[in-house]
Amino acid sequence: MTDPSTDEPVLLVDADACPVKEECIRVALRYGVPVLFIANQGFRLERHPLIRQQVVGGGFDEADDRVAELSGPGKVVVTADILLADRCLKAGAEVTGPNGHPFTENTIGGAIAQRAIMNDLRGSGDQYGKGGPPFTKEDRSRFLQTLDLLVGRAVRN
Repeated sequence: MTDPSTDEPVLLVDADACPVKEECIRVALRYGVPVLFIANQGFRLERHPLIRQQVVGGGFDEADDRVAELSGPGKVVVTADILLADRCLKAGAEVTGPNGHPFTENTIGGAIAQRAIMNDLRGSGDQYGKGGPPFTKEDRSRFLQTLDLLVGRAVRN
């Protein structure tokens, strides 16, 4: 696999607890671009020259820091972490959540604000936000469409 820090389009996946690993592989192989799964623990992946995994230490935010470090123009990032999405957007990457909702410069501020409100509500002892809604077939389908669009755009540019 080529060096993901180059300008070549690369799919970077915040892989800890990512429910769409197979979809990421499918889209990356369709476009012939490298995909790098970054996680705190190793897991099984299909063997292919374009598919790679990088296991980082288990320290706080080590996987996030590595994803952000490799982000930039021409990169597509998959993460459910709103603060990581913000860092990657600022680096120039395209970013989507595993539910297929892309993070953009226009939407990230609202997502960060909503995250802060939910953290405050959880901290107050209210029963809000005991996890997100269940992952659905519609989420998976929307993710595939969004990822195809973002990777296609990265390849064309």
